[in-house]
Amino acid sequence: MSATPTKGPRGPESPASSETITGATLFAVVTLLVSGPLSILLGASGIAGDTVFVASRYTYRFDLTAWGWLHLVIGVALVVAGLGVAAGKAWGRGAGISVAAISLITQFMFIPYYPAWSITVMALDLLIVWSLARSSPTTSGGR
Repeated sequence: MSATPTKGPRGPESPASSETITGATLFAVVTLLVSGPLSILLGASGIAGDTVFVASRYTYRFDLTAWGWLHLVIGVALVVAGLGVAAGKAWGRGAGISVAAISLITQFMFIPYYPAWSITVMALDLLIVWSLARSSPTTSGGR
């Protein structure tokens, strides 16, 4: 009669642990946690009435304070989604994809105000959507 060895608890530092975030999911978490604070800083600049942003005749011309609040809210949502993905929450991946897509659209609309910044953040948002859409959930069971 052979005894089945019992498996001990695996810590988060164990490479075989299901708690370890790797690959595309890790990339998405890091990118969400970079894009979020960048959007928050952009929003703070808009709210403060900074003279960095200037746009002449533009269809989506809003008050810079409105753009600032919009970017601030999206930045906070990106950070929350990144923390959700990092924690392995079931809503994290969907929220990350959704918020990154919304951020991508708002950055596209913001191009005339600050093109270099908008295009850079748009690239980050595209990478977030791509990495979250292609990664498999690392969660199991009740999370």
